[in-house]
Amino acid sequence: MPETSPDCVVIIPARYASSRYPGKPLVELRGASGIRRSLIERTWRAAQDVPGVDAVWIATDDDRIAKAAQGFGAQVVMTSADCANGTERCADAVKRLGIAPGIVINLQGDAPLTPPWYLEAMIAAIRSGRAPVATPVLRCTPEIHARFLDDRAAGLVGGTTAVLGHEGRAVYFSKEVLPFTGNRYDRDAVVPVFHHVGVYAYTAAALAEYLALPACDLERLEGLEQLRFVYYGIEIACVEVEARGREFWELNNPGDVARIEAILAAEGRD
Repeated sequence: MPETSPDCVVIIPARYASSRYPGKPLVELRGASGIRRSLIERTWRAAQDVPGVDAVWIATDDDRIAKAAQGFGAQVVMTSADCANGTERCADAVKRLGIAPGIVINLQGDAPLTPPWYLEAMIAAIRSGRAPVATPVLRCTPEIHARFLDDRAAGLVGGTTAVLGHEGRAVYFSKEVLPFTGNRYDRDAVVPVFHHVGVYAYTAAALAEYLALPACDLERLEGLEQLRFVYYGIEIACVEVEARGREFWELNNPGDVARIEAILAAEGRD
């Protein structure tokens, strides 16, 4: 263990063998001026914009991703092929790096549109002692809510929703559109559904505890790693963030490439 460890680090877990979209981290996305960058590079670049982060690593078990990441200047840590999800990969990366950071941020490699203030909000929640795990949520706009419903009607797994309890405590997360309201909403309506942004901040203790706990049925059924925390009663603070004019969408399916490229073009981002 080094004499000093970074206080706050970002780990970007990336795997090649995605069941829904194999090779997803290396898919290229065209920016506003036509510049093409891989999904993993765009996510890494998003992490560089976050104040207060001491180091960023891409964690992978795949040589193709490692080579590509090193090619655009990223630090890479090779992790076990047995990691079941991004949280396990982050925990494995921290162990292999031999560091003991105060806060570990898991910025999943399919979220290149994540604004820096989302991560800042999580860091603040952990530092305040609100919970050992924090994750951002966005109140759905009527348009995004409708997009979720349309994706599910088409049999696609789109974004994830979060069900919040008292003071933003996470009650449940789902790839279904929860809570069920039976409604579509007009342009100016306040939608009672929250879009979960797949980014996490953990204390080192919470991350180690996660790795020591067996996987639960809920996370297997939904395919959502954070449900292991919920199942075993480890509190997650859902931190509501504001879009500030930025649209958020993750790359979950091949059809999301065009959506994300359209957002990059509309926002003038390369």
